[in-house]
Amino acid sequence: MTADRPSAPSAAPPAPELVDAWLHLLATARRTVTDGLVVGTSGNLSVRVGDLVLITPTGVPYDRLGAADLLAVRPDGTRVHGTLAPTSELPLHLAVHRATPATAVVHTHALHATALSLLHDEVPAAHYVGGLLGGPVRVAPYALYGSRELAERTVDALRDRTGCLLRNHGAVTYGTGAPAAALDQAFDRTAQLEWLCRLWLTAAAVPGARPTLLTDAQLAEATDRLAGYGRQDPRSPRDPQDPPVTGD
Repeated sequence: MTADRPSAPSAAPPAPELVDAWLHLLATARRTVTDGLVVGTSGNLSVRVGDLVLITPTGVPYDRLGAADLLAVRPDGTRVHGTLAPTSELPLHLAVHRATPATAVVHTHALHATALSLLHDEVPAAHYVGGLLGGPVRVAPYALYGSRELAERTVDALRDRTGCLLRNHGAVTYGTGAPAAALDQAFDRTAQLEWLCRLWLTAAAVPGARPTLLTDAQLAEATDRLAGYGRQDPRSPRDPQDPPVTGD
């Protein structure tokens, strides 16, 4: 995998579906700032459209980006559209897109998720919302940002999961399906993971208290029940054979 191979971006205008996905990517990126999951330019997002990956650039605040800044690369990192440099975490994003069903990836340095990554090898099973991420959330061992090693460790931590923490670094989640829905799903998983980390840190900080945890069986049961949660737009007709959507 080669990140951001030197090449002349395409002179042809991007297809309308790329522009639509890019605008939703920017809207989602701004939500990470508004919701306090990102400070400054500390996060990065990507979304796959066909055989191209749209990704946020490095060092540019999201509120300064517009349709004309669309940045697209091939799976090997070759730039196809745009002139801005991709985020330094391009190798991580491409690795996740290649190794998982992801069509959207959100990476943040959210405060509570990052704090918990300093303390544990796995997010404690304090609440069944962890089931939305596929089960116990792993913490990938530390590796330098932007490195191939970090990308490989992230993919390993995401095995059978849709989110993980990065030691002394932050969090990564992904979504699947059509670009807009996948970005919404990845964002929601990031927010849920940050809440789960905040919950544990809050409970664990109470002097003399010992927070209770779900057993492996309890979390597995919740994970199984939450498998379809949020997957279907409630405004869309449901097939009577579909399992009920459960959860709060």
